[in-house]
Amino acid sequence: MNSLQGILKSHPCPAKMDAGLLAQAAGDLWDCAQACTACADACLGEDMVQNLRRCVRTCLDCADVCTTTGRLVARQTEPDSKLLRGQLEACVAACRACAEECERHASHHEHCRVCGEACRRCEKVCDQLARMVAAA
Repeated sequence: MNSLQGILKSHPCPAKMDAGLLAQAAGDLWDCAQACTACADACLGEDMVQNLRRCVRTCLDCADVCTTTGRLVARQTEPDSKLLRGQLEACVAACRACAEECERHASHHEHCRVCGEACRRCEKVCDQLARMVAAA
């Protein structure tokens, strides 16, 4: 059990969703944000950086969205379900866009392949959470 999962399980305002899924989502969001930040930096180090400008921008946007989404997911006291669902849906869109862009470069840049995979995992878990929030 990681720290966040332990806190979510012992929180005085228990989550309406599975604490394990929330902790997994927060972990995937953090991993994606870090992968996107590192991928953008790696793109800037490439010789033909002008061909990767869109990838850099998409990675940085996705990293920011994932960081914010992770912070919202970790908060359990008095959540605003409309805000959370909207943020999760925005994260799905950001992860999808970043994954698609990174996948375009994956055959030439390993960092883009790895980042694309992290984005797809994050896209999936955020979509799952968004559907759960909408159903609650």
